[in-house]
Amino acid sequence: MTTDGAHGAETDGPKGAGADGTEGDGETRGTVLTALVANLVIALAKTAGGLLAGSPALLSEAAHSVADSLNEVFLLASLSRSRRRPDARHPFGYGKERFFWSMLAAVGIFVTGGCFSFYQGLHTLLNPEAEATEGYLVVYLVLLVSLLAEGASLARAVLQVRRQARRAGRGLLVQLRRGDDPTVRTVFAEDAAAVLGVLLALAGAGLHQWTGRPGWEAGAALAIAVLLMYVAYRLGRDAKDRLVGQAVDPAVQQQALDVLTERPEVDTVTRLLTMQLGPRSALLAARIDLVDGLDSSGVEELCVGLKQRIRARCPEFDQVFLDITAADEDERRRAAERRRRLRETVRRQAAAEG
Repeated sequence: MTTDGAHGAETDGPKGAGADGTEGDGETRGTVLTALVANLVIALAKTAGGLLAGSPALLSEAAHSVADSLNEVFLLASLSRSRRRPDARHPFGYGKERFFWSMLAAVGIFVTGGCFSFYQGLHTLLNPEAEATEGYLVVYLVLLVSLLAEGASLARAVLQVRRQARRAGRGLLVQLRRGDDPTVRTVFAEDAAAVLGVLLALAGAGLHQWTGRPGWEAGAALAIAVLLMYVAYRLGRDAKDRLVGQAVDPAVQQQALDVLTERPEVDTVTRLLTMQLGPRSALLAARIDLVDGLDSSGVEELCVGLKQRIRARCPEFDQVFLDITAADEDERRRAAERRRRLRETVRRQAAAEG
């Protein structure tokens, strides 16, 4: 087909809105608010208990809770800001606000939580004579209350991730890796790290009191620092990938490619480009070569039909652009190789999940 042209998609903008999006965001807001209230209360209790008992592990955990509280504020801001309608400056909408604020949350975990915990552990190692074991009943009470509160918040996050996984037909761990909502993933990671951090602080405080060696509590603070820095790194890397312009899940790419190639009028899909614009919102741009013999009205009708079928099969693609162009043999060969690699990626992904 020698006719060149581009056929864009007329859309109402990214789908943070809509029935599914509204319900999902309402559930996410409740999860974030639960985590925020828990972290504020726990941060005050840990700070007071850490100062009274002179516990570096507890003060490290207090810094962790302060960081988490600030992060929940970031995440709440992202929920409202990402739902703004597209405008002239942001024609593809504001869905990537979710990824930006998740990046800030990761930085907060690293700096406020990880770095302060590292300082507390290092300070205790260098000044062991300044540490005492009096008042540790306060430490244990605060940490046990924190464990219950953090566990309740984590349980809510797990329930939401499980519901999302069931809707997507995935397992829990797969949903955490491949889900498109960074807000829920961030809350889950924070709460899981908080529960592990409390357990580390309990172990460090108990061994310090039992052996009289503050090195145990210093080690717990350093372990908490490593844990928080690792969580921050993983969350930050994921947010960075989405902000830079990460493609959608390979299985969804394969579905869109199948929709395009199942029509007899399509000779070759020479290029299929996708990008995640936000939760439940993505862009698809495809360059396709059509068989000879179609007139302009036939091309228009085909493009409209393809867009409708793509949106019906893959509703996350609310921005669809089709470029009708001629393909030479070299382009066909490269396109076939890309399709082969995509099928292999989807096959490996399915095998890993199964």
